[in-house]
Amino acid sequence: MAEAKGTRKKPKEPFPGAYYLAGAITLALMLLFMALGASLPPGVAGFLVAFVLGLMVSPRYVPFFLAAGVFSAVLGFLGREPQVAWGGVALALSQLLVGRFVRG
Repeated sequence: MAEAKGTRKKPKEPFPGAYYLAGAITLALMLLFMALGASLPPGVAGFLVAFVLGLMVSPRYVPFFLAAGVFSAVLGFLGREPQVAWGGVALALSQLLVGRFVRG
């Protein structure tokens, strides 16, 4: 009986290979947005890439990424670096969305 309590069950997948498929889709979307971002002007690219990648953050880390986004936006605008500035704005916005709508 003691062994039964100590063993952990693996979470059941919705269908065989679901987690692998979800990982492949996530990786493909990240690569797509990074390739798309490389072909856009710096400010738009920084915003797009940071926003999409920011949506993939665990809700547990939202306060830290929100602080990083605000810090990046302030320093980017002060240093006249549009990619960093708009990326920081996008990261902060995405963290507000994740914190508001995603339950952790």
